[in-house]
Amino acid sequence: MNALAATNRNFKLASRLLGLDSKLEKSLLIPFREIKVECTIPKDDGTLASFVGFRVQHDNARGPMKGGIRYHPEVDPDEVNALAQLMTWKTAVANIPYGGAKGGIGCDPRQLSLSELERLTRVFTQKIHDLIGVSTDVPAPDMGTNAQTMAWILDEYAKFHGYSPAVVTGKPIDLGGSLGREAATGRGVLFATEALLNEHGKSIAGQRFVVQGFGNVGSWAAQLISENGGKVVAVSDISGAIKNSKGIDIPSLLKHSVANRGVKGFSGADPIDPNSILVEDCDVLIPAALGGVINRENANEIKAKFIVEAANHPTDPEADEILSKKGVTILPDIYANSGGVTVSYFEWVQNIQGFMWDEEKVNNELRTYMTKGFKDVKEMCRTHNCDLRMGAFTLGVNRVAKATVLRGWEA
Repeated sequence: MNALAATNRNFKLASRLLGLDSKLEKSLLIPFREIKVECTIPKDDGTLASFVGFRVQHDNARGPMKGGIRYHPEVDPDEVNALAQLMTWKTAVANIPYGGAKGGIGCDPRQLSLSELERLTRVFTQKIHDLIGVSTDVPAPDMGTNAQTMAWILDEYAKFHGYSPAVVTGKPIDLGGSLGREAATGRGVLFATEALLNEHGKSIAGQRFVVQGFGNVGSWAAQLISENGGKVVAVSDISGAIKNSKGIDIPSLLKHSVANRGVKGFSGADPIDPNSILVEDCDVLIPAALGGVINRENANEIKAKFIVEAANHPTDPEADEILSKKGVTILPDIYANSGGVTVSYFEWVQNIQGFMWDEEKVNNELRTYMTKGFKDVKEMCRTHNCDLRMGAFTLGVNRVAKATVLRGWEA
């Protein structure tokens, strides 16, 4: 099942549990605005290249729309649509005053030089500058984009609207980025996992973890978990997979992974088949890579008692059913990986106030939001007698529906 179908399915189940009016349900599903633009740039060799850029702005009932911009060869309108909708529910679950958006350009950033990427980003910004803004739509980095991309957007946007650091988040610290933003999603995963384990009378210390994906989110999550006494027994990334049942030395692995562009060949662990990473023996499984990796083919083999979804949409609905029959507890993506957007909100707040926080304040505020978020999700689980995924979806959808009705959607 693709991301859009899965997200729509979860939304419909949630709206049924909440007893939403069918007209309101339909209104909440339809995106506020979809933008598609042509971006033509001169390449370094003088030839012209054309790319297609998208921005889907899903809902703004609770505040400005918020979501990443990805540069990837397969930026598919359906996927961008699903991710924009997911951002609407995610910001509502986190209880931050935003709606959802997502965007991207269909290109392979590895095939473009730095100056070509800069030209492409500036042309894209020129095409959408009057449709984004501090109180309209606030982009952020995603797959294939980073703080530098945000710096170019900020600069290009400023040519039209004057200096507005709050127009994008995930910026370099020197241009108004927030301390703690780099580690935020991984740190949020740590706080979410703590809240989940505490609920079951356990703590991070002494639990065995498997982390699939060792990019920004996976590597920070692994590092923070091992600092808190958790034992990371297997890790995988695009280069391969490794395992050490006594626990992997994460600081050494981080050094190795930077030097060798991946975890493959790390001497402190044995190589294993990357396809078996999800079914390794552990207490907590953290998928932090791509969507749809846990499906009906492998769900029966999974040995973890808890799954914490650090990636977007890693578990197919069919796998959800199999795992819930096995008694596996899944902490859903729209809560578990909301640390990133929460600290993006802190960055936006700091920019608007023109007053920056120290890193300790950022991390403490994040802990407060993640802990409160878990309590709110559990409250919905009790009210509607449902699992954590439906608890999170009903929480998010209910907040957006309430805001929509209060604003007067029928007028």
